[in-house]
Amino acid sequence: MAEKSHGTPAKGTGAHTEADGGHGGGFPPFESSTFASQLVSLVIAFVALYVIVSRFALPRVEGVIDARQNAIEGDLAAAQKFKDESDAALKAYETELATARSRAQAIGSETREKLNAAAEAERKTLEDQLTAKLAAAEKQIAATREAAMSNVRGIAGDAAGAIVQRLTGVLPDKKTVSKAVDASLKG
Repeated sequence: MAEKSHGTPAKGTGAHTEADGGHGGGFPPFESSTFASQLVSLVIAFVALYVIVSRFALPRVEGVIDARQNAIEGDLAAAQKFKDESDAALKAYETELATARSRAQAIGSETREKLNAAAEAERKTLEDQLTAKLAAAEKQIAATREAAMSNVRGIAGDAAGAIVQRLTGVLPDKKTVSKAVDASLKG
């Protein structure tokens, strides 16, 4: 090291103070003798700073601001374009939906009409079949009734003849009994 053993600083080293011949007076920026040169230096520094800022920094900031503004305008234009496209797609969807609903209603009506016509035709067929069966049943009933009535006449005639014979003791002739039975049946 450059220090001596008894603690005194070596020559040429150490701090300068007012005691060892340092600056005299006050704080340099406040000294009136250097005030004019300081103003000139300040103006030169301000002009240099202004030139640097106006030539380099501000154009870059302005470019960033312009790029950002252009990006925002582009995004807004794209958003408006997408909104217009989505509105057009929505309108097309609503139109297609209305068309599909009207087609569905038309198909439903057509199907309903076809089913009603088929049901009506089937009903008429069944009615015709039932009418034919009813007519056949009525003919059979009439035939059965006729057969029963002819048997009733015969039975009634035989019974009337037997009753008259028992009451009077004389067997009546069949013609007279038949006339009496016919008169009784007619009312």
